[in-house]
Amino acid sequence: MYDDAEAALVEQARAAASNGDWSQAYDLLVGADARVRLSVEDLGLLAEVAYAAGHLDVTIEAWERAHAEALRLGEPVAAAGAAARVALHLLMDTALMAPVRGWVKRAERLLVGHDETPTHAWLAVIRSYERLMMGDIRAAGEWAARAVAVGSACNPAAAALGRVAEAHAVILEGDVRRGLDLVDEAAVATISGELDAISTGMVYCELVCMLQGLAQHDLAEEWTEAMERWRHGNGVGSIHGRCSVHRAEILRLRGSYAEAERVALAACAELRPYLRRELGWPLTELGRVRFQMGNLHGAEEAFLAARQAGWDPEPGLALVRLAQGDVALASASIRDALEHPLTVPSRELPPNTDLRRAPLLAARVEIEVAAGDLIGARDAADELARVAASFESRALAADAAMADGRVRLAAGEVAGARHAFQTAVRLWGLVGAPYEVALARSGLASTHRASGDEAGARLELGAASAAVENLGPGRQTDGTVSTAGAGGRKYLAGSPSGAVPTSPAGTRQVGDGTSDPNAFRREGDYWSISFEDHIITLRDLKGLHYLARLLAHPGREFHVLDLVASGVDPAANRPGMPDPELTPSGWGDAGALLDAQAKNAYRRRLAEIDEDLEEARLMRDSGRAVQAEAERDFLIRELSRAVGLSGRGRRAGSASERARVSVTRAVRHAMVRIRKYDPPLGEHLERAIRTGTYCVYLPDSRITGSWRI
Repeated sequence: MYDDAEAALVEQARAAASNGDWSQAYDLLVGADARVRLSVEDLGLLAEVAYAAGHLDVTIEAWERAHAEALRLGEPVAAAGAAARVALHLLMDTALMAPVRGWVKRAERLLVGHDETPTHAWLAVIRSYERLMMGDIRAAGEWAARAVAVGSACNPAAAALGRVAEAHAVILEGDVRRGLDLVDEAAVATISGELDAISTGMVYCELVCMLQGLAQHDLAEEWTEAMERWRHGNGVGSIHGRCSVHRAEILRLRGSYAEAERVALAACAELRPYLRRELGWPLTELGRVRFQMGNLHGAEEAFLAARQAGWDPEPGLALVRLAQGDVALASASIRDALEHPLTVPSRELPPNTDLRRAPLLAARVEIEVAAGDLIGARDAADELARVAASFESRALAADAAMADGRVRLAAGEVAGARHAFQTAVRLWGLVGAPYEVALARSGLASTHRASGDEAGARLELGAASAAVENLGPGRQTDGTVSTAGAGGRKYLAGSPSGAVPTSPAGTRQVGDGTSDPNAFRREGDYWSISFEDHIITLRDLKGLHYLARLLAHPGREFHVLDLVASGVDPAANRPGMPDPELTPSGWGDAGALLDAQAKNAYRRRLAEIDEDLEEARLMRDSGRAVQAEAERDFLIRELSRAVGLSGRGRRAGSASERARVSVTRAVRHAMVRIRKYDPPLGEHLERAIRTGTYCVYLPDSRITGSWRI
């Protein structure tokens, strides 16, 4: 029982949650939880508001505690419901299948002898998605049908998610039209408003994930826009970040690169508290955006980060290698990706079926043609054509036509190549993908040139160039950066740097057109800063050092400790006096990289994986055993990062909170000084610089040229 003060806290939390004020509800419940043992019902509420407020680990732990408390009270149905919620969140946000299976079995054992309940429907949902992600499409469809049947009678949210899973399974089995009809049925629940906020977001998210994975871009765009309208005021858990990734995918397809990059970067930040291995998904999308922008270095950086997160960044990384001129490495990479597919389950990608191979096959055609292996290219093109024929997707059909055109052109079959490229131009035009249209037109130009029609070649190349020029701000080609900023200017990335005029500190000059368009340089005790043909000089400030580091690496997140350690000279600010805020000896100890609660959660997951691995070996299920071993290795790596010799926790080694305050204050002070003498630059930095524990420069669509530091 709660006393009056505790009851008041819980009641206030319930009211805040009903109003969608997740952070306030979370803080109130955490406060109540510190004072009294929460009931099973209120532990469930804590789990829900923790998820909505961005605390996934607290969500899972709260449901685990609710499970244990219900068992203590002798309430098996409630305990089963909590176990199902643990499994659902592990499935949706960690993709750790072995622990999911363990919690599902606990729930099923507790429900033996009980009539059908909402928990039965949720367990069917979980089973259907687990089977989908493992590639067992038939079983996934059967479980989804059960989720719909049971959920329709007692839990609309479970029924809605079951319909999405059922649609996915039907489409993957080849009945695209019926599957898309089921999509419409599944969508009714989101439009009707009959579901709670978290369930509504899950249904939206699953719909868009499925449609993007099936290359149904038009439908995916419609539902992404609907999800965007819904999520304003309903930002719930990881759903907001996932929505951002899908929006970035659509923006990239439509050629709005600067906006796509900004949204993808924001998604990486939003999803960091939720995703583990799947953080590679938004990173890979960021790499795709940058690749199409022509930013090979940035694309490579994003793809390598995705790989480090345990994600397969192919075919993006292989295409970067090809663009860099390393054809042999590109060929080896794409072949390895096809021959040894990564077995990490994902909600965001199709299961390990032919559909998942489609982008790899398209890339292999391009790479093998460059390598001169026409047999390998033809095999890949033929397989891609078969996959495209199985799914009624214009994008897949366009990819197959492009691949066919490339192989035929390389083989000297000019007429066939021309027809294939014409088909690709038409289909990509219907999809609304200007970058791909430009590629197809370039191929078409090559067929004209091969047949001696130079005029036709120039016409197609002109159309391709126009398409590239019309892409969103940020597209880089042949050293030119185009922007749609004020005046619609174009900056030449390779233009010679002119002398920056010297002027008194704190003054502003108009450039003569020979200086760097965007420059941020230290010259002795002063900084010379030019922006949009205006130049200012400022006396040295430590915040300017931090800004220079951020501007030199747009989109890259820097921990405040990295900025503090990046070489700011305290003596430059206070001659003869060290700055105590930047002295390593004064940083102190920020504590363990993982607290005891997080370590215990990791160890619980490891124990659950070991149980699943033992069962898989007893059943001689080699695929399940391999997947469980991969999950175990991943968690051990994560835990080892935070645990040193003799099992002692590693320490962060510095007071990151003090560094955050110091860096934020210094950066803000520097921006105030800049704004005083150059208001347009000050306004730009206010929009583009994000501070906190991680700091990042996210330039908007008006500023896409690189800064000279």
